[in-house]
Amino acid sequence: MTFPTTRIEAVMASVRARLNDRSWLPGARLPSVRAQAKTLQVSVSTVVEAYERLAAEGLIQARPGSGFYAAGPVAPLALAEMGPPRDRQVDPLWLARQSLDPEAGVLKPGSGWLPSDWMYVEGIRRGLRSAARASSTALADYASPLGLPPLRQLLSRRLAGHAVEAVPEQIMLTESGSHAVDLICRFLLEPGDTVLIDDPCYFNFLALLKAHRVQVVGVPYTPNGPDVEAFAAALQAHAPRLYITNSGIHNPTGATLSPATAHRLLSLADSSDLIIVEDDLFADFEHTPAPRLAAFDGLSRVIQVGSFSKTLSASVRCGYIAARRDWIYGLADLKIATSFGGGRLAADILHAALTDSGYRRHLENVRVRLTVARELTLARLAPLGITPWTVPQAGMLLWCRLPEGLDAAAIARRCLAEGVMLAPGNAFSPSLRAAGFLRFNAAQAQDARVFEVLAKAMTASHADAA
Repeated sequence: MTFPTTRIEAVMASVRARLNDRSWLPGARLPSVRAQAKTLQVSVSTVVEAYERLAAEGLIQARPGSGFYAAGPVAPLALAEMGPPRDRQVDPLWLARQSLDPEAGVLKPGSGWLPSDWMYVEGIRRGLRSAARASSTALADYASPLGLPPLRQLLSRRLAGHAVEAVPEQIMLTESGSHAVDLICRFLLEPGDTVLIDDPCYFNFLALLKAHRVQVVGVPYTPNGPDVEAFAAALQAHAPRLYITNSGIHNPTGATLSPATAHRLLSLADSSDLIIVEDDLFADFEHTPAPRLAAFDGLSRVIQVGSFSKTLSASVRCGYIAARRDWIYGLADLKIATSFGGGRLAADILHAALTDSGYRRHLENVRVRLTVARELTLARLAPLGITPWTVPQAGMLLWCRLPEGLDAAAIARRCLAEGVMLAPGNAFSPSLRAAGFLRFNAAQAQDARVFEVLAKAMTASHADAA
């Protein structure tokens, strides 16, 4: 994304953003020159010049005696151009692309998943061999609308281990956890609705919500969950339709929801029309299960989603939605309309891996390795003056504060040039108030070169600041 360097370019960027996010459709009248000048706090002549340049580009049209209007056709949906301009290092879509880039030799302590050799690859291999021996129907046909019954039955039992009561008919399989959230947004939201998210939150929530053209309001997150007073104020001020969160192991902070905060959140939700989407993809990393909003609520106004990409395989894509029966059937219709029957093979492979006798032992080993990795990572960060916002009880994620005066995006830019991909805080912050934070993945931070490159980048940034 190119950033404006003059007032005229800033006005042009503001208009382009409204055209790109389809706030102004073809034929819509733009604010008058004087109104735009007042809104953007620039001179009338600046707006006139900006409008004239945009008209020359064919983006808007001048109608003598009437004003300026958006020109057609409708702009293609450009997610990276929507919302306030961001440095590319803190653009959620840019961060996702860098995380997924397979370039050899790049270390990725900013990614959000385990190294491939930490995953349950042997279980996936056995699942593949089992699937290869299955009937031609299993290998060639579409899945049923709700998905493979044995996997939904297994998920029902697993959810019960977190006190979430959901019979198999209340569970629908999806292509991934992100697909699950996308279906729910399609099911419940209209463009212009308001959605609450944590600040900071999982960066792809920000990108996904852009695609649904909704208003996003961040609620400050604390080590015990969202700030309840800020949450109540947001409910009162914005009448949001959805709240999307993690409550097992929070991404990016690693924090866990407290029972007291969970009860207060649900009490506030009961007094409004709010629906809560609880993303629980890190559940298998917990030593002791944290409170689940879906358990306290009984899947009345809480929808739980999850996937297996963090513990089994990100290559074999499968997620789930657990919700009220009447919502599940509506969601199944939407799933048919957008992806028809869905795939069955991934569900067969994952069911075989999850029921494999080695999966429990694999998870126990991963939890121990993660505990060691978190402690080692924090010990290596401490001499650099980088401190944890909170010390997580489980999982791979560490949300850490840089020394005063350092900018995480600048650090990330320098480190990327040296082959180390970091995740700066503002990629996770809808308010862009996390410039002094980095999210580290302890499992991906085992190479000493991560800390050598980071120390070098910090020294250079300190020198620039001086």
